Amino acid sequence: MAFTIVENLGELPKHLRGGVVAIGNFDGCHRGHQSIFERAQQMARANNVPALVLTFEPHPRDVFAPKPFMFRLTERNQKARLVEAMGFDGVVIMPFTKEFSQKSAQDFIENYIVDQLGASIVTVGADFHFGKDRAGTPQYLVEAGPKYGFDVVINHMLDEGDAPVSSTRVREALREGEVEFANQLLGYHAFIAGEVSHGDKRGRELGYPTANLHLSPHEGLKHGVYVVRARVKGKTYDGVANYGRRPMFDNGTTLFETHIFDFAEEVYGEYMEVALCQYLRGEANFNSLDELITAMDQDSENARAVLANEKAMSDIDVKLGFFAD
Repeated sequence: MAFTIVENLGELPKHLRGGVVAIGNFDGCHRGHQSIFERAQQMARANNVPALVLTFEPHPRDVFAPKPFMFRLTERNQKARLVEAMGFDGVVIMPFTKEFSQKSAQDFIENYIVDQLGASIVTVGADFHFGKDRAGTPQYLVEAGPKYGFDVVINHMLDEGDAPVSSTRVREALREGEVEFANQLLGYHAFIAGEVSHGDKRGRELGYPTANLHLSPHEGLKHGVYVVRARVKGKTYDGVANYGRRPMFDNGTTLFETHIFDFAEEVYGEYMEVALCQYLRGEANFNSLDELITAMDQDSENARAVLANEKAMSDIDVKLGFFAD
């Protein structure tokens, strides 16, 4: 059965009705979310029904903020890619607006969970709230289930160290350049994605051509040099990347610039995904181009050494295409 992305519940295919539905924002689809996903899929297989994720775009926090401010771990396309890699039959992406937020918890259950999804089982995290004024608590859902004919499973948060696995902890790790810890919380390599755009071609002049991505202005990644694996045009390559404003050539633009090793293809306009393997160093201002090139040579050597031993953290990395099985 082909994976299905549904953006209008009125167009939900019949074969996806009556399934197990995991509901939440799921930014990052981290290991805590994965515990919810795994349980949903187990129940779907046991009952021979489809397994779906119901999520929301944009993130509700962005809707209620004076202006968008969220450092998102997974934009819409990334989240759909992850949900597919994690074995679901489909993902429902519901538009989240202020008008939608004013629907009561009862209305949400009756119109969406029951009438449109026909859910047989609903599973959520213990911190999930829905409906006007967040009145729909997990307990509210549990009490509503028997009335409307669906079962409810509440999942408790997964701990890592002395605190739960959370999107907030992943964001904090990435802000500090702690890529390996962020990946540990995620259970796969964090990745950014976008359309390759033209830059000032300076990297090519220095012998380090780059494929450039303009990330969200709210991107929270620490500026500096990263060891990466880049996936573009259906293939995956090793590389090294710089995220920031390039102090020696600062023109006010913040770019994620990926130098792909041993690669000479034209990729402007292509969709590219870049997995983060390790943070190497912060941005630096050099006294000359020769010093800059020497530093880039060393960065490349260091990145190659890291990548020689880098492996998939889980089947998710493999299914995303960043690592071989």
